[in-house]
Amino acid sequence: MLDNPRLLLHLEGAAGFGLSTYLYRSTGFHWGWFLLLFFWPDVAMLGYLVSVRFGAQLYNFTHTTTLPILMAGLAYVQHRPECLAFALIWIAHITFDRALGYGLKYPTHFKDTHMQRVKQAA
Repeated sequence: MLDNPRLLLHLEGAAGFGLSTYLYRSTGFHWGWFLLLFFWPDVAMLGYLVSVRFGAQLYNFTHTTTLPILMAGLAYVQHRPECLAFALIWIAHITFDRALGYGLKYPTHFKDTHMQRVKQAA
């Protein structure tokens, strides 16, 4: 198992999704907000209407955990529960995508992802 990067990436995504949803529940915010905002990062796919390169850049910007993790940390420190809830929804979306095998995009075409390349190498 530890020598299978593909499986490890899927498990990592599932663990992140489970933890972020559990932590969202602890914020006390309504699940309606979770459902409403869960797919907001996918709006970035509209960047592909401009060009493949721009689409990949915009998609990757909204589908890397760097920004929502930083947002969650700042929100926690500054006692901003609404920002923390948003960051957790964002993390949940990204990690759910990873659990399903969706990855960051290369500027060649939409289906050329880092997860796809790991699948080919495995």
